[in-house]
Amino acid sequence: MKMQIYWTKINKIIEETPEVRTYMLDCPEGFTWEEGSHTHLALEGFNAGEKPNKSLVRHMSICTLPKENIIGITTRIKEQCSEFKSILRNLEVGSQVALFKIHSNVPLKRENKNIYLLSSGVGLATFRPLVLEYLERPDNVNQIQSLNIDSSKKFLFTDVFKSAPDKNFTAQFVDNRKEYYDEVKKVAADKDGLYYVVGSDEFLTQNIELLLEKGITPEQIFLDKREQHRSKFLSLDL
Repeated sequence: MKMQIYWTKINKIIEETPEVRTYMLDCPEGFTWEEGSHTHLALEGFNAGEKPNKSLVRHMSICTLPKENIIGITTRIKEQCSEFKSILRNLEVGSQVALFKIHSNVPLKRENKNIYLLSSGVGLATFRPLVLEYLERPDNVNQIQSLNIDSSKKFLFTDVFKSAPDKNFTAQFVDNRKEYYDEVKKVAADKDGLYYVVGSDEFLTQNIELLLEKGITPEQIFLDKREQHRSKFLSLDL
């Protein structure tokens, strides 16, 4: 079966912080997704040769819900960055990009449990649609607590990630590792909770080690990874 490639245009570019941008893309016809999905974002020329040029393709979380009718991709672009990001940085509204292969590893679990969203930096983008989905329809979720660490102190999506006690939603931002891991230890006291973790591989490893140490089982931990990568992280030798 031939892979479906959706070409679309950049509709808007939001500068979230000096290093973080959200690219809003027009929804191509037939492109569907659910909360917690990621897609492949490809730049023009990626499929020009015999083989796709992988340096022009990146795995990206979609930070919007389908009902927002726009595809949001949030990414950090540092001064020194990859070829992909330096091209992306120079794209403007109206520039063409391609999307293909959509998959969700972290949909919202409605199992009448407490859900903990643990993220680092722009990893929070993966959780934005989960929180919006929950706030709109809290069925079969006891409560959600989000904990994000960002040493830059330039916290993202504070319009969505603000505590709403009436809706059983708590959002916390911290700017240092000690405070972050102290908080993770507290939430890990919930032996029945569901733990979603998004960030760098090192961040995943440290969080998983701590959660497993505290008696949380691998079945309670959700990563934005395909099954074979997920099982590699969750079979950490303690």
